[in-house]
Amino acid sequence: MEKDIAHIRDTAHRAIRETSNLEELEKIRIEFLGRKGALPLLLRTVKDLPEDERRHVGAEANRLREDLERALSLRHNELKKTEHEHILTNEWLDVTRPGTRHEKGHLHPVTTMLAEIERIFHSMGFETADGPEVETDFYNFEALNIPAGHPARDMWDTFWLKPIPDKIGVKPLLLRAHTSPVQIRYMQKHNPPIRIIVPGRVYRYEPTDASHEIQFHQIEGLMVDTNISVANFKAIMEMFFSRFYGKKVTIQLRPSYFPFTEPSFEIFISCVICGGKGCSVCKHTGWLELGGAGMVHPGVFKAVGYNPQDVRGFAFGLGFSRMIMMKHKIPDVRLFNAGDVRFLKQF
Repeated sequence: MEKDIAHIRDTAHRAIRETSNLEELEKIRIEFLGRKGALPLLLRTVKDLPEDERRHVGAEANRLREDLERALSLRHNELKKTEHEHILTNEWLDVTRPGTRHEKGHLHPVTTMLAEIERIFHSMGFETADGPEVETDFYNFEALNIPAGHPARDMWDTFWLKPIPDKIGVKPLLLRAHTSPVQIRYMQKHNPPIRIIVPGRVYRYEPTDASHEIQFHQIEGLMVDTNISVANFKAIMEMFFSRFYGKKVTIQLRPSYFPFTEPSFEIFISCVICGGKGCSVCKHTGWLELGGAGMVHPGVFKAVGYNPQDVRGFAFGLGFSRMIMMKHKIPDVRLFNAGDVRFLKQF
């Protein structure tokens, strides 16, 4: 038995001295001191020895365990230090060298262009107003001179929502088809003079294609005072579009119909791609249609409590998404909401 202990001692110490890494050292520990290692297996046979010999062999075996544990610990510290020095020597890191920059997100083109549009209008004295995207029939239609059953409602493909009961009855709800309801809400709470823009999402229940989307951005404006005219509107639009596109833009107003304005007209600008000479973008006409406008209808003033005899004003609505598409030559409006990183990285 003593020979077996001596053999384990010599073999284990030699293996510990010759090992070159921590992984091998752990295997040696398991081989000699693990639950099924050489020394524990030897100790299991001690119970069969005579009592005097059993005490002697047991004491020797315990001293060997302590000796091996000490040798393993010393060798572990030596190898760990050597490994650390190896890393410092062969994997040297220059801490003063600039690190690799991680890619960061940035503002969506809609957000960027909205900030630019607001900046231009704010410089002309306009404020930004906001309102809910879920509206009532009153604000979206009735207060805008479009009562129930009016044929003009067919101009807006509407997302109707489940109505909610109130003290009066059932209140119809819808996703706003334009941002004009915000103008009504603002006029109910403010007296003239008024000069606001209303950017925001609007919703139309219609098929999607390269130029149509069920959700898109629109920006509307309202100016109300005692002596507002179409000439004021045209001057403001020419100044805005010239600043937005960074070049001289000419405005053309063509007669149209909107139930909340009278007279009404569509806004055309000289093509910013060809300069009015004619190209595929403007269908060789030299003009691009970007929205509708008009002088606020007296019925709208009455709905908000104004006296139509005392005030005049104009309102306009611009296809915000279309303006961005023109500025950056974006071919498909659906790209704005697609979440395609290849598209977003261009801005």
